[in-house]
Amino acid sequence: MNTNERRVVVAVDESEESMHALSWCLNNLFSPDTNNTLVLLYVKPPLPVHSSFDAAGYIFSNDVIKAVEKYATESVNSVMNRAEAVYRNFQNNIHVKRVVGCGDAKDVICGTVEKLEADTLVMGSHGYGFIKRALLGSVSDYCAKHVKCPVVIVKHPEEN
Repeated sequence: MNTNERRVVVAVDESEESMHALSWCLNNLFSPDTNNTLVLLYVKPPLPVHSSFDAAGYIFSNDVIKAVEKYATESVNSVMNRAEAVYRNFQNNIHVKRVVGCGDAKDVICGTVEKLEADTLVMGSHGYGFIKRALLGSVSDYCAKHVKCPVVIVKHPEEN
C-alpha cells in the first residue's frame, strides 16, 4: 500500500452527530497531496424475523415486510444523500465508497473496518449520559475497544 494512501471509515446514520463527524473528518484527516478513500458505512438494523405469529399473535404479512424493507432502503438513500452533501464541496483527492451493512451496529462496524483494513475509524458521539450508556451500551466505546486501527470519536459541539 502506498504510504500516501489513507482508508478512513466513517460510520454514518440519521443523526446530526454522524454528519458532524464526517465534516470533522474531511477537515482534519485529509490533505490534497494524498490518495484518500473515504468509506461511508451505514448499518441497517436487521429485519425482524418471525414465524407467521409472534409472541403477541401479530401476523407479519408480506406487505408489512415489504414496507419495512422499503423504509430501510429509503433510510439508506437519505443518509447517503446527506453525507454526499457534506463531502461534495471538498476539493481533496477523495475516492468515496459507500458500504451498507445489516445487523448489530457494533459488530458490523468492527467487521467492516477489519475487512477493509481501514487506517482510521471515525464515529460521532450521541452524547448519552452514564445511565443511558449503561443500559443501551455505546457502539463507539465498543468499537474503540475492539478494532485494531485508531478510532476517532467526534463530539458534537453541543456536548462540550
